[in-house]
Amino acid sequence: MRREKLDSIDLRILNDLQSDGRITNVELARRAGISAPPCLRRVRALEESGYIKGYHADLDVEALGFEVQFFALVGLNSQNEAVLTDFEKHVGAWPEVRSCSMLRGPHDFLLKLVARGTPHENQLTQRLTGAPHVATVQTLQVIRTAVDRPGVPIEVEPSRLPVAGD
Repeated sequence: MRREKLDSIDLRILNDLQSDGRITNVELARRAGISAPPCLRRVRALEESGYIKGYHADLDVEALGFEVQFFALVGLNSQNEAVLTDFEKHVGAWPEVRSCSMLRGPHDFLLKLVARGTPHENQLTQRLTGAPHVATVQTLQVIRTAVDRPGVPIEVEPSRLPVAGD
């Protein structure tokens, strides 16, 4: 069950965890201005209520051999709910699909994919164009990414934030 209202301490905890998921509970508590046990209880409550969905490492895509990142705008031949859900399940099983979002507008879905090179990108595009109910596919290769932030901006009351060096 989602908590109704988050206070400034909850927001600070969320902000700090979003920035550094490996922060220790002791450091998290210090930054939030509370002791470690209540901080841990708050983190657990934020997890249980669904504000924190999980923790992950931010990996270097290129260092792991994925030289190409690209987006695919996909149009389906039907917007029937069963067709939409089937498409989501179909591409959701592909490990190269890193994100799949349904859109409002001229396209039905925006996919973010990674590939080991141009031949792999071409294979994925062909697989996508041959997928059930796919009518159109437009791919856009990423040249560089200037901003790639996880999560959301969290406004924490300035009076609750410790000053750098504290």
